[in-house]
Amino acid sequence: MKIRNLVTALVVSLCASSAAAQQFQISHSAAVGNPKDTASLKFAELVKERTDGRITVDVGTSSQFGDDAESITNIRLGTIAFSANAQGATSGAVPEIGLLGLPFLFQSLEQAETVMDGPVGDKIAAAAEKQGILVLAWWNNGIRETSNSSKPILAPGDLAGLKIRTPPDPMTIDIFEALGASPTPMAFSELYIALQQKVVDGQENPLINIYSSKLYEVQPYISRTNHKFESTPFLASKIVFDSLSPEDQDIIRKAAVEAGELNRKMVREQSEELYAKLQEAGVTFNDVDPAPFISATQPVYEKWRAQYPELVDELVAAARQAAAQ
Repeated sequence: MKIRNLVTALVVSLCASSAAAQQFQISHSAAVGNPKDTASLKFAELVKERTDGRITVDVGTSSQFGDDAESITNIRLGTIAFSANAQGATSGAVPEIGLLGLPFLFQSLEQAETVMDGPVGDKIAAAAEKQGILVLAWWNNGIRETSNSSKPILAPGDLAGLKIRTPPDPMTIDIFEALGASPTPMAFSELYIALQQKVVDGQENPLINIYSSKLYEVQPYISRTNHKFESTPFLASKIVFDSLSPEDQDIIRKAAVEAGELNRKMVREQSEELYAKLQEAGVTFNDVDPAPFISATQPVYEKWRAQYPELVDELVAAARQAAAQ
């Protein structure tokens, strides 16, 4: 009888242990070695370590678990737990996030980080939560440049008639329409082939993405337009997150922030390092006079201010305050 009771207790214990163990997925669209990928792996490592293996997270690199837009849908449905997503794709569900990409709003990564970590970032995160999406941390993707396969872009007029791939992001589309280009929205996972086959003439991305996904192989000209900042909102499904214990929620939030610190550090360090590496790879860089680009994109502010007057004004004021610090 004692042996039977012992076996029963062991089975119950093993079942309870198995039931307590949880495995989740985190999706992102970046290549191996990109700061987004490295930080996602760090997040998974921290969560496993701090939950003693009760929670494990599989990282789906290069859209393995779906592209950014698909991941937003899955986050809201609760079929995927986490995503180091794209600002543009997230803005499809939470338009307020797109405001972080207002043209020429930020002059440095540090300035953008200060704003995202403040009251404006909290307000945007609150808007996301209403859509079933939790912003656990604001990671970085960098400040974006413009590349193409045919010529240097020195002024807005040089973009006339060029088909420029953009994310499926209304803000970026508005910027390039204002600059006279023909924006062509497309998933990042399709971009290299589209450039190689000249379906589009060019694209815009931070140097980190251009380098890690080898876009420079088919884009010999990069103009340092610095036209917009791009965050990497680190997202969680509200459905999944609310199912966790308060202790595990705290562990996950802290892991997201800590992994985000690694992401930000890598983005800052690589942003200038890659300038030399890309030159060595045969890329021709050119700087631009930002004044005509800034002037041409002022209608973008007018359009978005009409929809979100208070938030746009708060963002602009916060950006100015951060720049003055």
